[in-house]
Amino acid sequence: MTFLLKHISRRAISLVKAQDRLLHTGRAVCAGNWKIGKINHVAVAVPDMGKATSLFRDVLGAEVSDKHPQPDHGVYTVFIELGDTKLELLNPMGENSPIQNFLDKNKNGGMHHICIEVDNITEAMKDLKEKGIRLLSAEAKIGAHGKPVVFLHPKDCNGVLVELEEA
Repeated sequence: MTFLLKHISRRAISLVKAQDRLLHTGRAVCAGNWKIGKINHVAVAVPDMGKATSLFRDVLGAEVSDKHPQPDHGVYTVFIELGDTKLELLNPMGENSPIQNFLDKNKNGGMHHICIEVDNITEAMKDLKEKGIRLLSAEAKIGAHGKPVVFLHPKDCNGVLVELEEA
């Protein structure tokens, strides 16, 4: 678990730098009809939800949510409160889960995505499509917080899977 925590820290810093590069490329992600907000959470795929939850709750003393099924996304989620942001632990819900595919390639788990808030997801999706950023779904879905979300293709976001969530 110590390895996982060090990996999470290094990867989180890398993701924040990638977000900064994304914001300062020729493909600006802010437009007149919508605004980008703060990092909502960093998601980590874990092969053993109980072990991962115990690390953050029992060892590190963080506030940890209950495990919740997200059948529309094929995952179980646990949120760890970290001040004004969160970690989201992801565990597969069945063999066809995208998280299972991720864990098949990354046996120990690891950083999965970064979630950034936007004030208008419909306008953000429209604008990003016009700017050549590929969306992983044609329409926003309801995410773990009960708000609309959409994922952006990592190849268009400096190798980072980006989730946008309407604030």
